[in-house]
Amino acid sequence: MVKTNFHTHTVYCDGKDTPAELVKAAMEKGFTVLGFSGHSYLEIDRDFAMDDGAQRKYWDEVHALKEQYKGQLQIFCGLEQDCYSAPPKLAYDYLIGSVHHVKKGDDYPMTDGSVEQERHVLDTWYDGSFDAFAKDYFEVVGNVLDMTGADIIGHIDLVMKNCEKTGYRPTADFLDYAQGAVTKLLPYGKPFEMNTGAMARGHRTTPYPHPDILRMIYEGGGQIMLNADCHDATKLDCGLELCAKLARDVGFREQVIFTDHGFETIGL
Repeated sequence: MVKTNFHTHTVYCDGKDTPAELVKAAMEKGFTVLGFSGHSYLEIDRDFAMDDGAQRKYWDEVHALKEQYKGQLQIFCGLEQDCYSAPPKLAYDYLIGSVHHVKKGDDYPMTDGSVEQERHVLDTWYDGSFDAFAKDYFEVVGNVLDMTGADIIGHIDLVMKNCEKTGYRPTADFLDYAQGAVTKLLPYGKPFEMNTGAMARGHRTTPYPHPDILRMIYEGGGQIMLNADCHDATKLDCGLELCAKLARDVGFREQVIFTDHGFETIGL
């Protein structure tokens, strides 16, 4: 398969590697395209976000690498735009729209935490009910494109990050909530991301989204993009072959990539 990745984090946010180190890894692993996507600034959770100063340095370095490696590797400078972030101040090649929190009054429970953090969220705001948590999550996801102006829908069921460890299996209600978000997003014509980031970090053995949600996207006529959500250069290609297989099993024959001419489709 053609190796591409458009969801890549660096030391400017919560990644382990510099942009230059990631470019080197991409070339060694046979990638044809590498798209960076640092985290947007998020006042409610600054631990993984890039403030204005970091974004400027990130943008400058990625653009310098784009020129340096022209003709050897296509490089793009994107941003993972959180639904609760202000609009970006710089011109990015593309935006990935993501939901990492839900809103409960003045609080923002995290949807991307550890098992212990998830248990705290459920006990504090949802009387222990994961489905109630998922309902709030998918309501935000259904609005992620309106909230972010994004070009790509990031890890649509991130809320399932810990489900293999906790033993949760999607209920009919959960899938109804997911279907509601998918149905709302399909008319925008933006690609849904298949994302292996949780696999690379040992949280899951399969990519986002869950097979039933992937099937919803396919049956609704949606498109997909295969991304590693890379935070470690050694895992830049983690799970991408599995993504392609699972996508083909559902019925997909093409994936979306970003090029100098915008978004295009290639075979899986």
